Amino acid sequence: MLADGDLLFPDWPAASRVRALFTTRHGGVSIGPYASLNLGLHVGDDAVAVAENRRRVWQRLPAQPCWLNQVHGTNVARINAATDYRNLAPADAAVTDASGIPCAVMVADCLPVLFCDHAASFVGAAHAGWRGLAEGVLERTVAALPVAPRQVMAWLGPAIGPAAFEVGEEVVEHFLRHDPAAAGAFVPHRPGKHLADIFELARQRLRAAGIVDIFGGGECTVSNPERYFSYRRDRHCGRMAAMIWLEDR
Repeated sequence: MLADGDLLFPDWPAASRVRALFTTRHGGVSIGPYASLNLGLHVGDDAVAVAENRRRVWQRLPAQPCWLNQVHGTNVARINAATDYRNLAPADAAVTDASGIPCAVMVADCLPVLFCDHAASFVGAAHAGWRGLAEGVLERTVAALPVAPRQVMAWLGPAIGPAAFEVGEEVVEHFLRHDPAAAGAFVPHRPGKHLADIFELARQRLRAAGIVDIFGGGECTVSNPERYFSYRRDRHCGRMAAMIWLEDR
């Protein structure tokens, strides 16, 4: 079983029924650029090693997580005990009000966002790369929740930090078309390039969607190679996961 030191746990005032974790690159059996707890089957790692890594994570969960087919989009999957994960449409977020069903998103620089409400009646997880974030994956996830946004809290997990996330003019313009205030999340870096603060962009979108209680953010995957996988830093690398579920009442 994975040790607590191999995992990151959200620091937020969620009810005790809400359980959540974020995997790091520690605690698994993969080797090379995937060392050691790679959870992604699609990155070129040995499938047997990935299966063992997933088994170790599963030991910390009430059931197997719902592994989404993430496509940097905005679709939100509503899952429960009857969901056939094998035939689930591509999605970059999942929500559930069922006990013992972990929602999960994989990342390696993209921003994972976890959701719950104060009454612990539901949980959700969203994968927010810049494309999904710009197109509204967080707003779509909030809209899929069955309570008023002010009853929702969100946690921003580790992602590419503002000192490492260089983007082109087209990315800046994409966000500015949605909200001119997004300009505050970009800093000119060199000709035609800006540094983007994905945490601030997410906070802006969440606040605009009505969420007041926002936690986490600021933990950079690129600058901590000992603890986190990073696609921007290494290209060939493993994947981590953010997971959240409800325990039985």
